[in-house]
Order: sequence, then structure tokens, then C-alpha cells
Amino acid sequence: MSDPNTNGVIDQSHLNRKTDFLFRVSMKALVVNEKGEVLVVKETGRTWWDLPGGGMDHNENIKSALARELNEEVNLVGDFTYKIIAVEDPSFLAHANLWQIRLIFAVIPTDMHFSPGEDGDEMVFTNPAELKDSDNEAERKVYEYSLLS
Repeated sequence: MSDPNTNGVIDQSHLNRKTDFLFRVSMKALVVNEKGEVLVVKETGRTWWDLPGGGMDHNENIKSALARELNEEVNLVGDFTYKIIAVEDPSFLAHANLWQIRLIFAVIPTDMHFSPGEDGDEMVFTNPAELKDSDNEAERKVYEYSLLS
């Protein structure tokens, strides 16, 4: 594996410019129903619950990236509003050999009907307190983010 401190580094010293650092932008959506339950998904091939969402593609704005990811994982249809509620510190994803920054959004859809999408094996609304003491970090984070909504 390469040195994680050099991944995404663009050395521009030959142009008399500062070095730039690239990050993958991951966007997660906190959707809460009228009972205070949080929408979680088991993405294809995963065994743990997480907030729906994923990586932002080039040429996307925030809303279109959230809409695409929510459609892919939980078949979101219709419009929604959103606001950013958290930004995680950058972390190195060894399995993908890249640095990532994760943005968490509170999302309020106009239509609260969901089903597993093409990138989601299972989805459910759950009481976030049930994930508070999980052995899985992603599941514990669902609980932490639920406190911000």
C-alpha cells in the first residue's frame, strides 16, 4: 500500500504554486420520520446499517448528488429540502486507498415512502438509540447524528 500521506497530493511547486490535496466527498442523509425514527440502509454487500448516501461525482451539485444517492439506495422520488448538520474530519480509507471527507445533511423529503434501491439490500426506519452501543462505528454515528436533528 502506498503512503497515505501522499495520496491525493498534487505537487505544483514547478508552477510556483502551493501543493493541493484532494479528498473524496461523501454525503450522508439523515431522514427522520414522524416517530423520530431514522432511515438506515444496508448498502449492497454490507452487513451494517448506515445513513443512505455516498460519493459526490464531478459535475454534481449538492442537491443532485443527494438525490442520486438517495434514489440509488432507498428509491427516493420527489423533492426534498436539506441542510448540513455535520462535517467529519478527513479520514484515510485504506480499502479504497484514498482520503475522504464526510458531510452529513438533515434531509426532509416531500414523499416519505422508501424501498431498497439498486444499491441497497435492506432499508428500515429505526429508533437510533438501538444503534448507540453497536460494535460498528457507522451504526454508532447514526445515533450521534440523530441527536443533531
